[in-house]
Amino acid sequence: MEWFEALVLGLVQGLTEFLPVSSSGHLAIGKALLGVAPSGDLMFEVTVHAATVLATIVVFRKQIWKLLCGLFKFKYNDETDYIAKLLVSMIPVLVVGVFFKDKVEAAFNSMRVVGICLLVTALLLTLSDFLAKRVSAAVKESRGGISFWQALVVGLGQACAVLPGLSRSGTTISSGLLCGVKRESMAQFSFLMVLIPILGETFLDLVDGDMAASTVGALPLLVGFAAAFVSGLFACKVMIALVRKAQLKWFGLYCALVGLAVLIWLA
Repeated sequence: MEWFEALVLGLVQGLTEFLPVSSSGHLAIGKALLGVAPSGDLMFEVTVHAATVLATIVVFRKQIWKLLCGLFKFKYNDETDYIAKLLVSMIPVLVVGVFFKDKVEAAFNSMRVVGICLLVTALLLTLSDFLAKRVSAAVKESRGGISFWQALVVGLGQACAVLPGLSRSGTTISSGLLCGVKRESMAQFSFLMVLIPILGETFLDLVDGDMAASTVGALPLLVGFAAAFVSGLFACKVMIALVRKAQLKWFGLYCALVGLAVLIWLA
């Protein structure tokens, strides 16, 4: 991978991370269009995801600081309750990361998987748009806007979204809406719940030496990280409000068109 290819892909990652359109799917499509050969590892993907997580930390720094202050009061309060739910949501993706990492890496080399998963994302977004209000009216709002069982369901959505083409934000937000979480509460929870899994994955790769063993050079990784961070910082500030207020079915339509285009191109 050349540095200018990493620049383009980093920009793609940053601009698509915070919209329910699958940044991993767009990364795979971008690689195919640029003619970047599959690397056989996920180091570039992990690096640019870490960059957008850093952008998330910058944007949500006040909320994160409030949660940390509440945690170090060493008593069960609204902040520790919210953190506990975030931890529950991380259990499914932890299981996938430990037991199915090799299969997930193999899926990143399949454009057919990307196309199919984009269509699944479209279906989830459309269903959540039509059913969210009915379900929300029937479910009592919980402390912090989300209950433990809802956090687990959202976590299952995040675990499935490790597949390229299944939007992480789209899947988690849709999962939350379909089990009664209000959109305002779900948007923040969705963006905060990814922090520890991605940072943990990056740390483990560094400890295991995967960074040194990666087939992607240090310069493309650095350029990709910088591009994803800057564009992600911009996208996070501008687009989170859009995710909270816009009708998700339009994102679903976009995902359906891109998914169909990928499958037709392969055919």
